[in-house]
Amino acid sequence: MNISSLTSFFKKKSTQLTTLDTILIKRLKNLSKESNLIVLKDVKIYHHASVYKIGLIVLDSLRGLYLFESKEWTYGELKKADIQKAKKQENSNDTLAYENTQNIIKQKFNALTNNDCVVIFNYLLMENLNADEYEHLNDSFKSLLPEEKIIFSDSNEADILKKLHNSCQESNDLPPIDDILGPLFIQYSILGHKGDTHLCSDEQRAFIDKPLKPITHLTGLHGSGKSNLLLLKSIVEILDKKSKKIIILKATVLACDILKKKILTITEHAIIDINLSSIEIITPLELLNRHLLKVAKESVSHIKVHPILMKKTYHAADTLMCDDSDQLPFEFIEYLNHIQKKSTLVLVSTLNCSANLSKNFRILNRKVNFHKTNPHAKVLHLISTLLAKKVKNILIVSNSLSREKLKDDLHSFIEEEPGFINSSTALINQNFNNLLFCNYSDINELNTNHIILMDLCFTSENEIEYAFNLAHTSVDVVYEEECKEINELRNRYEQGQKE
Repeated sequence: MNISSLTSFFKKKSTQLTTLDTILIKRLKNLSKESNLIVLKDVKIYHHASVYKIGLIVLDSLRGLYLFESKEWTYGELKKADIQKAKKQENSNDTLAYENTQNIIKQKFNALTNNDCVVIFNYLLMENLNADEYEHLNDSFKSLLPEEKIIFSDSNEADILKKLHNSCQESNDLPPIDDILGPLFIQYSILGHKGDTHLCSDEQRAFIDKPLKPITHLTGLHGSGKSNLLLLKSIVEILDKKSKKIIILKATVLACDILKKKILTITEHAIIDINLSSIEIITPLELLNRHLLKVAKESVSHIKVHPILMKKTYHAADTLMCDDSDQLPFEFIEYLNHIQKKSTLVLVSTLNCSANLSKNFRILNRKVNFHKTNPHAKVLHLISTLLAKKVKNILIVSNSLSREKLKDDLHSFIEEEPGFINSSTALINQNFNNLLFCNYSDINELNTNHIILMDLCFTSENEIEYAFNLAHTSVDVVYEEECKEINELRNRYEQGQKE
């Protein structure tokens, strides 16, 4: 039986918009740990310029979506209430609005997938009504809300699961979880390097949902999705009108352009109306030079904080997010704290322990090899082998001298025309061929399937770690002699494999 909505007129009204973590909701959460249920509480659907709030929704990957409304109605209130059907009713503490919420969900699914995607089942959590009291209510109430659609206050976990499973037979034909919840909740949908979407992890969703503090620290492993989260969080902040202007700092011009392209893709894919000019992505150097221009000082070509900037107020943005803050000079971080002391500052850094984001999503299936041999000859051999297998996206990272040597030999060795990355140049002027070369200073925000690393003995640990975690499929570390950097990298890799 489809239930559209129910209006009950009580004396007490409430403006509570947050779904409390009641006993019944806790039982649902416990069920999710032992079954194929995903429980989402107090979530929002963003569609065009509108925001729709949903108190509680549960995905059963074998049946569909369960839509819940939690009510504190007592037997005494329901016995005296005037009960009638209503349509297009907004949800509140004294109404039910299943039909309106279902229509919103179907509208979002159809806009992105051209179909309803999954079946939606309606349930009511009656926090203060037990099964015996329900039997004494009048037939008009029972006709609108049949017993099989109500989770009573005395329902145990087995009772709840049985009612949910009775909604329909299980099926293995439903779309993958990412393809159901991703289109519905775009704030939790991360675009992969192949253009596919992945649902955020619990750690990632926690950052998106949690209000920003005046100074917020986001820490994570390499490849844990920090940059993607900054984009999603920025979009949510603007859509929820918590910030009017956001600045994201990225290390290089190229990294900024890559993120700009990514945020444009996200907003187009999500079908949301947002003023992208409210989210700026610039380099730390550009931020400094904007401030210097305001105080009539000459611009700088590298990160150096003029003393006068620490004495002047400067409203750069309502929220300023600094990616890879651990790679920047301490004086620049102090400067960010100064200009954002009346606004919000998010500092993002990479940590291998006690991080907010503890999972690296790039290393799940990749292959790693260490080669102690003649680097020049080995890299030429690796390039030739990979190209013969017709693999896509090969990146060679080295110092400038090695790159020039390889460049000279490649013309007679392979037919593939290589590209050379310069991170100080805009994305539109880059030649992103299948085979790419770059220095360690150019790799910020790059993505690749296969990476070959050279000259590690002359490279900082941070740059090595960043480059080592860029590839999705294979990593080849090529060196002629052992050194501290090689040994430490191998030890970290082997320790990570054991964990």
